[in-house]
Amino acid sequence: MKFAGRLVAGTVVVLFFTVAVLVWTAGRSLQRNLEDELERSLQLEARLVDAAITASAKPTDVIHGLERRSSHRIMLFNRTGEIVASGDTARAGNPLVDEGAFPEVQAALSGGAGRDVRQADAISPLEMHVAVPTVDGAVRVSASMAQVDDIVRKARRAMLGAALIALLVGSGLAFVAGRSIAQPLSDLAAAARAIASGSLPRFPRSGIPDIDTLVQAVRQMHRQLDERFGQLKNEQSASAALVESMLEGVIAADGRGRITTANAAARRLLGYEPDHPLPDVRQLFRSKSAREIVTTVLEGEAVQDRQLDLDGSTLLVNARPLENEGAVLVLHDLTELRRLETVRRDFVANVSHELKTPLTSISGYAETLLTDAPDAATGREFLKIILSNAHRMQRLVDDLLDLSRIESGRWQPREETVDVAGAAREVWATLAERAATRGTRFEVRVDVPASTIEADPDALRQVLTNLIDNSLRYVAAGGQVTFVARTLDGGVELSVADNGAGIPSEHLPRIFERFYRADPSRSREEGGTGLGLSIVKHLVEAHGGRVSAESALGVGTTIRCWFPRA
Repeated sequence: MKFAGRLVAGTVVVLFFTVAVLVWTAGRSLQRNLEDELERSLQLEARLVDAAITASAKPTDVIHGLERRSSHRIMLFNRTGEIVASGDTARAGNPLVDEGAFPEVQAALSGGAGRDVRQADAISPLEMHVAVPTVDGAVRVSASMAQVDDIVRKARRAMLGAALIALLVGSGLAFVAGRSIAQPLSDLAAAARAIASGSLPRFPRSGIPDIDTLVQAVRQMHRQLDERFGQLKNEQSASAALVESMLEGVIAADGRGRITTANAAARRLLGYEPDHPLPDVRQLFRSKSAREIVTTVLEGEAVQDRQLDLDGSTLLVNARPLENEGAVLVLHDLTELRRLETVRRDFVANVSHELKTPLTSISGYAETLLTDAPDAATGREFLKIILSNAHRMQRLVDDLLDLSRIESGRWQPREETVDVAGAAREVWATLAERAATRGTRFEVRVDVPASTIEADPDALRQVLTNLIDNSLRYVAAGGQVTFVARTLDGGVELSVADNGAGIPSEHLPRIFERFYRADPSRSREEGGTGLGLSIVKHLVEAHGGRVSAESALGVGTTIRCWFPRA
């Protein structure tokens, strides 16, 4: 039941019991008052009867006359309790057989007024009997109680009618008062529900000080909650943004193992799409060792710096249990770090190997010159070999410095309009002497729209030098090197092709790596450093372009460099 209903019902119940008590009490009081008044009236009448009988010689006639006029029954008793005179002549002269039959007469004969209310028999109405003492005995006057009962009954009906009207009016007033109190409380409850749902609440105005105080308290609470929710939302957004921006994968799970937080890095490391639902944290990993880590941390034990290999990736896992059950896992991706360590080790090994060969030659020939003192022709030959190896070491160091400068971003291309055909022929001119000794031909084919590009001139010449120099190393005697420029995909593609031995397909994806050689022995014999194609790749990509290679054994190799338009 609602508050208004409870208030009205309670008020009606209180009113009902109050009115019932009032009606009952008033009826009883009226009954007693009327009986007392009737008693006094009968006492007065009894004394008047005594006076009339004393003055008359015939008491029976007096009693008959008085009974006819008053409709009351009158009896005269002597000192011994015998009926001396009565309206009922049959009872005159009879003694009081039972002292309890007329207790009021007994009281009067004892010297005081007596009163008793009783029925003569089972079907007779109630009567009040009042007796007063006289000189020779007692006089008793009896009157029916019907009149008193009738007055009380009418009074009670009147009081019940008034009580019913009061009850109806009180119920109506209680209903109005209940609604006036309950409606603001209902509106306040609706405002509280709106606050709970995040909607804009509407606070009531009741005019009742206590309720208005409660409304003000709820309004103040709403303002404080809004401020705190705003602060919590900002903190949560900041925390979520921080977690999402982390390079490490972060996964949080509750005590049941359900994932509550997983940032983008964690999804990427584990191979899940951003909108893909995540399974239970115990089924999140396919590796047995990873599942053991999850089980350990969910049991309340921390895991520190545990390395895992998952699907070709190397992860460092740190896990901590949460105070309110659950756990948080942090995944550090070490794959790139391990790759860089491998590259560094390979780089150091390759540089050491590349430097070791010329250094060995220089050291050996220098020791021979110092110890054996060869003839002038032999000494000159040894010096040429020493100089050649020194130049080889110089080229290696220069290429390493160029590659380091490009990769670190310290070098930026200064783009100019360059004639590609002129640049190709200029590069060929520097290599023409070596090409003439092997009978290698050089062909230039340039489409008119691709005759110029926007590029760094020095970088473009270095690119073409490395590509054409590579082709000269691997092309057979009497072979051909072809330079082609054409438009492609909104840019210009420069390609250098040869009809040499070609590169095996298993080596083709790695030819742009540093120090990688498909035929190491032949490359070293020709004086290559193993960095040429890597430099080409970085120079072209620095211009926003891309490189690719095509080759077939016994057919030849083509290296393509695509440059975007300015």
